[in-house]
Amino acid sequence: MSFFPAHQDNALPASWTIASLNDVTELNPRPNLSALPDGMEVHFVPMAAAAEDFRGLDISARRRLSEVRKGYTAFQGGDVLLAKITPCMENGKGGLVPMLPMHLAFGSTEFHVLRPTDVIEGRWLSHFLSRPSFRREARQNMTGTAGQLRVPSKWLANVKIPVAPKSEQARVIAKLEELLSDLDAGVAELKAAQQKLQRYRQSLLKAAVEGALTAEWRAKNPPTETGAELLQRILGERRARWEEQQLAKFAAQGKTPPKGWKDKYPEPQPPKTEGLPELPEGWVWASVNQIVADSSYGTSAKCAYDSPGVPVLRIPNISRGELDFRDLKHATVDLALERGDELQSGDVLVIRTNGSIGLVGRCAAVIATPDKPHYFASYLVRLRCVESTASHRWIATFLTSTRGRRWLEARAASSAGQHNISLSSLLTTPVPLPALEEQLKSLLMLAEGLEAIDRYERAVCTSLAQSAAQRQNLLRAAFRGELVPQDPNDEPASVLLERLRAERGGAVKPARAERKGRKTKGAA
Repeated sequence: MSFFPAHQDNALPASWTIASLNDVTELNPRPNLSALPDGMEVHFVPMAAAAEDFRGLDISARRRLSEVRKGYTAFQGGDVLLAKITPCMENGKGGLVPMLPMHLAFGSTEFHVLRPTDVIEGRWLSHFLSRPSFRREARQNMTGTAGQLRVPSKWLANVKIPVAPKSEQARVIAKLEELLSDLDAGVAELKAAQQKLQRYRQSLLKAAVEGALTAEWRAKNPPTETGAELLQRILGERRARWEEQQLAKFAAQGKTPPKGWKDKYPEPQPPKTEGLPELPEGWVWASVNQIVADSSYGTSAKCAYDSPGVPVLRIPNISRGELDFRDLKHATVDLALERGDELQSGDVLVIRTNGSIGLVGRCAAVIATPDKPHYFASYLVRLRCVESTASHRWIATFLTSTRGRRWLEARAASSAGQHNISLSSLLTTPVPLPALEEQLKSLLMLAEGLEAIDRYERAVCTSLAQSAAQRQNLLRAAFRGELVPQDPNDEPASVLLERLRAERGGAVKPARAERKGRKTKGAA
């Protein structure tokens, strides 16, 4: 087993050696707790108390020994914890246990405990295990069933680690942590900037759907048609469309329209405006049902990537209020789409059910008709606006705003780990409706603002990726002996390791690759 990339060929410093974790640690030591009283307090560290990327452990919780003596993992200050189960291991759950006021601690049984010997510093071991390259190799060697994959103790015991002289370890750690501290400070600033941009994004959406964004423009540009007048026009066209469809049905059946058939028109319910904020002059509250011409669920047909059938849009295809057509599955059965079943410009696709409440209600407006017919999955809802008064982008914008999100999340039902917004609840959603020309102006101003935010976010993401790469470079340099100069007066690590092996009653002789001057592949 090697921790080195295959394409590298670097020599470790002559005073270094390579050992297995079993050589330099006690793996999962079993303490004798029989003499300890049940009433004593101990530290308690559940998996949730371990930060990701080995960023530290929260030891503030306390338990009585009687509560944790059985069914938990015991450890002490100076030990290193490593989550053994997926996805905690991949996320870097673990870290060096600080010195404990009460000496003893307990935590999840899903922790491996590594107790450093005199050969190795705890922080040296912790930084080694924090490397993404180690986690990738550990992931490849996990055993168990899906969702219950774990890092085996036997594999972990045989993992190879570069070992510097003890005094050099201290120097490397000091330099590494100095550099990582500076790097982490920069990362913290970048993440704070990300959060500010997210807040600004929501503020911009809020300003758009509440009229603040276009307040100055509205004062200088009185509308030729108010929001209330627009709503009446939409309702009129909505009814006319229904009547046209009914007449077509009668004609297809060879029937004469019966007396009073127009009275059967399902008048859409207006929104309940109690508790809703006051709107700018010229705006009006409308329900989604009043604005859209019809709505429908998608197909439940099975889909696959290699199927030649109709492409079917799914949840991954809805991102940032837009449709992404790159990751498409196709129906495995022949879907004979009726005219109008396929997505069209003026449609809005809404996620109606998901295990994450944050995804329920996420939507995207169909701006342009795809080159070929596309359908959509059953956990999506399609809203189709009245063609000549299409306000589909405005609906999608409002549903994406904070007010729209709060409305949908408050009405989402939960069952068996799934959250669902019913079509009836979606259709009753109140939407602030300005004049059509103000909608267009607001959407234009919003797009310009969001584009600026997107540029900043892309720059921040690039910087974060560079920081992550720099972290890996620093860790790589640390475990190659490239971070600080070597001191010829340091006792070679191999000598200390042999002494430890002798104290343990003998051990396997060092491999040839561990010998002085032996070239090995560079640490990842």
